[in-house]
Amino acid sequence: MTDFSKLSEQELTTLIADASKALEQKRQLARRDVLAQIKSLAGSIGVDVQIMEQPSEANTRKGSKVAVKFRDPSNPNNAWSGRGVKPRWLQEYVDQGRSVDDFRV
Repeated sequence: MTDFSKLSEQELTTLIADASKALEQKRQLARRDVLAQIKSLAGSIGVDVQIMEQPSEANTRKGSKVAVKFRDPSNPNNAWSGRGVKPRWLQEYVDQGRSVDDFRV
């Protein structure tokens, strides 16, 4: 086993990069082997399996930002889109008798 405390910063960086690369290659090989086993087992019972190799665009797509609909007049950094739980700053105003619509942008 290597004594990592004796390695230079550059040697450690290189070692980490090499290890990460080797780990990714092993994971890809393991994935290929598992996919081949799945296809083989499915084929043995007459089922055609199509496995997506990469995640589709729909699975990786991020949601868009929602526009601010309410803003705190005393602190413009406090804003709320109107979705989810009402923020504490707005609830405090409502508890004081103000209307949520008073803060609509």
